Amino acid sequence: SACSVATMDGRKPLDRRRRRRRWVVVFLCAIAEATALAPPKSLGKRVIATNKKAGFQYEILRKYEAGIELVGTEVKACRAGKVQLRDAFARVRKNTVWLHNADIAPHKTTGQYFNHEPKRERRLLMHKSEAKKLKQEMQLNNGYTLVPLSFYFNEKNMLKVNLALCRGKNTRDKRQDIRARDEKRELNRISKVGR
Repeated sequence: SACSVATMDGRKPLDRRRRRRRWVVVFLCAIAEATALAPPKSLGKRVIATNKKAGFQYEILRKYEAGIELVGTEVKACRAGKVQLRDAFARVRKNTVWLHNADIAPHKTTGQYFNHEPKRERRLLMHKSEAKKLKQEMQLNNGYTLVPLSFYFNEKNMLKVNLALCRGKNTRDKRQDIRARDEKRELNRISKVGR
C-alpha cells in the first residue's frame, strides 16, 4: 500500500488530502509574506471632472475644498467618470453651501426607480464658519460667485469638490489672456527652434 512505502528521506508519503492542505498552507504563507513586503498602496488624488471654462470666464480669487453629499448611484457614476461641471455653480443658503447644475449622469445598470436625478441640488460639506465668511464676502462684493473647478477622489478615497470664489471677466480681460497665452506659446516655439 501507499502508506507503507517510505520516501528517500525516510518519511511516509502524504495522502491526497494532506498534500492539498499542505499546498494551501504554503500558498497562504507566500501571499502573507508578499503583502507584508510590498509597500502600501497610495491612491493619491484621482481627478474625475474639471471645469475647463472656469479659468477663462472667471478671475479666480480664492480656492476651497469641500466634501459633497451624494446618494449611492451618484457615487457609482462619479467613479465611472460621468460628471460634467460646465454650467455648475454654488450658492450659500442658511449657512450651508449648495451645488447647482452639476450634471452627474444616471448610473447605467441601476433601474430608473432607484436612480438619481442628474441635475439636482447637492449639499457641499463645509464648516459653518467658512460658509458664513463666503456669504458675507459675496454680499459685500457684487459680482462674486462660487464655481466648482474639479471633482476628485482624495487619498482616503473620499469625493471632494475644489470650489473657487470668482469674479466674472469682461471681454477685454479675456482678450488680454488670449494675447498673453499666444505670446507665451510663440516664445516657447522660438526658444525650441533656437536650440
